[in-house]
Amino acid sequence: MFAQLFRRRTSPASPLDRPSPATRGYAVCTLPRSGSNVFCDLLGSTGSLGRPREYFNGAARRTYDDPTYPDDPQAQIGRILTMGATPNGIYALKVFPGLHDLVAPHLRWMEVLPNLSFIRFRRGDVLGQAVSWVRANQTQQFRSSDPRKGELSYDADAIGLRLRQICQRNARWDMFFARTGLPALDVTYEDFLADPDREVGRVAAFIGIAEWGRVDLDGSHFRRQRDESSAAWCDRFRAERGDPNQIDPFLDPV
Repeated sequence: MFAQLFRRRTSPASPLDRPSPATRGYAVCTLPRSGSNVFCDLLGSTGSLGRPREYFNGAARRTYDDPTYPDDPQAQIGRILTMGATPNGIYALKVFPGLHDLVAPHLRWMEVLPNLSFIRFRRGDVLGQAVSWVRANQTQQFRSSDPRKGELSYDADAIGLRLRQICQRNARWDMFFARTGLPALDVTYEDFLADPDREVGRVAAFIGIAEWGRVDLDGSHFRRQRDESSAAWCDRFRAERGDPNQIDPFLDPV
């Protein structure tokens, strides 16, 4: 699946090896359980496309990266331009709609961050995404490296709720880009899995990077958590809730 990975390497004298201020970057606009963890981790592994993480999520950064990580949005901007940057001066961050809502009343972060571009990353298999979200909540295993703290139990109502939330939050990003007219590069999780070389190259070209390091799959801490039981949950949900003549109980009538 990840057989075709970047093997572009920079020479010892490459500018990628020389630190410089972060003056250009991008935001990965996405949702939970979209596959964005592995996407962002492998972008960061190139050493030249920033290190996109949820820098507006103080609790997560204190858990995974730095116990002293701040909650103040202005201080978080400083971390984006340092922790989130690679030596060639490219920074990156990952943003969910809720994180944008958390920060926007206090800081015009899209204006503060210099030369900001946008990547719209989504998962085509929305039901699979909803199932993944429910399973992660049940086990508290949001990353493959997290310890498992609960047992799995099929819950059609919980899956339906997450399905609704994913559709709503995807629509929020749709509205954001439609309203602002800001250009964004669309990348899907499925396309990334099928051809990482092509999709990482598209990101590099979109932000104007001519050279980038190779994707380091072996060094990534993230692995796919989907298994046969995930597919079985999707099949069961469709069998129970997939009547095309049913009025969707989660959506307002048009």
